[in-house]
Amino acid sequence: MIEQQAIVIACRNDVADVEAVRASSCGACSVNGACGTSLLDRVLGRRPLRLSVPNGIGARVGDRVIIGVPEAALLRAAVAAYLVPLLGLIAGAIAGQEVGMLLGGEGAAAAASLLGGIGGFAAALQWVRGHSHKLAEDPQYRAVLLRRETAIPVSVELK
Repeated sequence: MIEQQAIVIACRNDVADVEAVRASSCGACSVNGACGTSLLDRVLGRRPLRLSVPNGIGARVGDRVIIGVPEAALLRAAVAAYLVPLLGLIAGAIAGQEVGMLLGGEGAAAAASLLGGIGGFAAALQWVRGHSHKLAEDPQYRAVLLRRETAIPVSVELK
């Protein structure tokens, strides 16, 4: 289970709305903020992630909680989001090139490959969109409240 800290911002019935601020890894690597992720953070800003999760632990507004997502769900989502569009692009480009070679020779093959790649990529994105809506309804792929975050007591001995 992959865990993330969050704050409960609203409760209704047996559902809690939580907000998790995405932690930045900038500064932790040798590139130190000069990468694409850092650039996107600066341009788009770091927006909090808001989720509605079943409130099985009785959390209240303002509570700090730990939410979890199953590793398998995250892995499947990553494959769907990254690998499927790439495969659609490649398959579309190859199919377009083959059709172009059959219809017009090498000159048409390049243009047909480009159009086929765009079409394959667009079709894959449509599939990912539908697939993500389907997974959003499946409870095994949803985030859950695991527990309230507890503060670690600090004891200080005075001598």
